[in-house]
Amino acid sequence: MTKFPESAAVFPYLPACLLRASGSDAATFLQGQFTNDLSRLEPGRSVYGLWLDRKGRVVADSHVVCAQDGAGFWIVSISSPAPVVARRLGDYIVADDVVIEDATAAWRGLSLIGEGTGSWLAGEPRAGMCFRGRRDSGENWEWVFAAGDSQSVDAAVSGARRVGRADVERMRIASGIPSVPADIGPADLPNEGGLDAQAISYSKGCYLGQEVMARLKSMGRVRRTLVRVKGRGTTPPVPAALWRGDRREGELRSAVSDAGGGGYAGLALVPVAAGPGDGPLSLVAGGRPSVEIAGNSDAAPAAPECV
Repeated sequence: MTKFPESAAVFPYLPACLLRASGSDAATFLQGQFTNDLSRLEPGRSVYGLWLDRKGRVVADSHVVCAQDGAGFWIVSISSPAPVVARRLGDYIVADDVVIEDATAAWRGLSLIGEGTGSWLAGEPRAGMCFRGRRDSGENWEWVFAAGDSQSVDAAVSGARRVGRADVERMRIASGIPSVPADIGPADLPNEGGLDAQAISYSKGCYLGQEVMARLKSMGRVRRTLVRVKGRGTTPPVPAALWRGDRREGELRSAVSDAGGGGYAGLALVPVAAGPGDGPLSLVAGGRPSVEIAGNSDAAPAAPECV
C-alpha cells in the first residue's frame, strides 16, 4: 500500500448530490443540458460544469462522471443539493429514455488536499470515483465511494492529518473559488463568478442557457463580479447586504473566521466598478465601514479528468 503524502490532509464529508443517469438517451440528454462537453468522456473520467436555466442563471454545479462500465453517468456535487439537480433534469425529460436515480444517501466523500495526492490516488485501484476538486488553488482531489467502503477508505488514509469544514472554507475563499449555489446561484450568471473559464464549453452544441452564454462571450459584459473581502469583528451570517453609505453596494455571499481570530474572510458579489481603492463597505446602511475588498475572485481552473 502506497503511503499517503505527509504534507497533505483529508476532509471527510457527505456529498450534497450523487445521482445516477441511465438509459439509451442518457448521453445525448445530458449533453443537451450540461454546460461542458461530454461527447469525448471515457469510462471513469469526469468533467466539471453547470446546470443553467433558460436565462443562463446558475441552478447547480456538478462533476459528471462516465460510469466505469460505460453504462450511464454519475452526477456528483459537493454543494448543490440532489433534489435541485434532479428537479432541473426531470423538468426537461420528455420522451427521452433517461432514468435519474438519487443515490446520495448511500455515498460518502473524502477531500484530499495537498501536493502528491493525485499520484497517491493513481498508485493503486480505488473504490468509487475520484476527480480534481475545487477546495483550493493548489492540488486537491475528491474521492467519493459507497458507504460500505468507508472502512477500507479510512484504512487507506490512516494517520493522515484531518482538517475541518472551516479549514476547507478558508482555503476555498482564499483561492476565490465560488461555491454553488451559495456564492453564485439562481439569480446569478456564471461569468459573475468567473465560472465561465472552467465550467463552460463554447465549442459544443446547444444546451439550455447556451444562447445567453454565447451572447455574453461575443458582445456582453456582466455588471457584477465576485471578489474576496476581509472583515473586522464577528463573522456575520450570510448572505448579508453590503453598503457604501446609504447605497447598497453588493452582497456578502460566504464568510469564515480567520484562523487567528482576527476577523473574517469572505466572497462578495459587487458591481464590477467597485474595488479596493473605493474604501471599505459596511454591513449596515449608513454604518461604520468594516469590510474591505481584497481583490477579484480568481477561481482555480478545474481540470476535467480524474485519475
